[in-house]
Amino acid sequence: MSDIQTIDHHYSVSVFATARLHMGFIDLGGTLGRQFGSIGVGVNEIATRLSISGSVDLDVDGPSAERAIKSARIIAEKLGMDCKLSIRIHEAIPEHVGLGSGTQLALAVGMGMARFHGLNLGVRDIAKAIERGGRSGIGIAVFEQGGLVVDGGRGVATDTPPLLSRMGIPSLWRFILVFDRRGQGLHGKQEVEAFNKLPMFPVAETARLCHLLIMQALPALAEGDIHGFGAVITELQNSVGDHFAPAQGGRFTSPEVGAAMVWLQQQGAVGIGQTSWGPTGFCMVENPEIAVQLSSEAGHRFEGLDFLVASARNCGAEILPETFFPTVDVLRA
Repeated sequence: MSDIQTIDHHYSVSVFATARLHMGFIDLGGTLGRQFGSIGVGVNEIATRLSISGSVDLDVDGPSAERAIKSARIIAEKLGMDCKLSIRIHEAIPEHVGLGSGTQLALAVGMGMARFHGLNLGVRDIAKAIERGGRSGIGIAVFEQGGLVVDGGRGVATDTPPLLSRMGIPSLWRFILVFDRRGQGLHGKQEVEAFNKLPMFPVAETARLCHLLIMQALPALAEGDIHGFGAVITELQNSVGDHFAPAQGGRFTSPEVGAAMVWLQQQGAVGIGQTSWGPTGFCMVENPEIAVQLSSEAGHRFEGLDFLVASARNCGAEILPETFFPTVDVLRA
C-alpha cells in the first residue's frame, strides 16, 4: 500500500542577489602581512534569484542547480540546519565570466536557508561556513551592502576579508559590460595554479596603487568626478592586468574584448578593465544616454561580443519572506 503525506507549504523565502564587478586587487604581494585586498561594485541588471520552501527532501531545480545542492549540503552540515528544502533557482548569474556567480549563489542559498529556519545568522556567518572570501571579499560585501566596496585582504587570523570602505555610486553613472560568449575565465584548479605561478608583485607598485586609490579614486567618487575615479580604475586594471598577463594570455583574457575596450576608451569611456579573470570587460560613462549609444555602436562593430548597459547597485541582496497557501500532496511508496 502507498500512503499520502500532505505537506502544507505556507511559507517560503525569496532571495535576489546581483552580480559584482571585480575592479582589481590592491596588494598581491602581502609584504605587510595582508594579501590581496580588492575593489569592486554591484550591478543591478544581472542577478541570481531563487526561492526556498519546505520539502520532504533536498530538491533543487533551475540553472546552477548542482552548485546550489553542494552549498546547501555544506551549510546544513556546518551550521546544523535541516536540509529538507525545495530550492527553485529562477535565474542565475552566468558562471565563470567574472561576475561572482559562485559567491552570490552560495550566499543566496545560505541566507535563504537561515531565514527559512528562523536563524539569526549574518552574511559573514554563512560566508565563513562555506569558506567564501578566500582571496577577495567584495562579493561578500556587495551581498551585504552593495555600492563601491574596498576590502582589506587576508591576514593570518582573517575569517572573511574586512570591509574598509563602502560608498554609493552616482545614480546616473553607467557601466558598459562586454561579454565574449565564446569562452570563460580561469576558475577552479586552473585559477589556483595561476596564482601560484605568478611572480611577486612589486612593493613600489602596490604603494603607488594604494596612494591613487586612497587619495584620488575615493575622493573623486565622493565628489561625483567620474573621470578622476575612472582614471585610477584604469591604472589599477592596467597594472594588475599586465601582472596576470602570463596566466591569461594578455592584459585581457579575450583579445576581442580587449579591442572593444580600446575603442570604447577612444570614445570617451573611463574605468577600463576586466572583471576578475574575465573574459568580461567593463567601462564607465556619465549617463544612460551615452551608454546606450556607445553600446549600440559597439555591437555593430564587434562580432562575437555582447554589450550590456548596467547600473550600480547601491544596496545589498534582498531576502524576503513570502506566505502562500497551496497544499501539495506527496505520494510516498
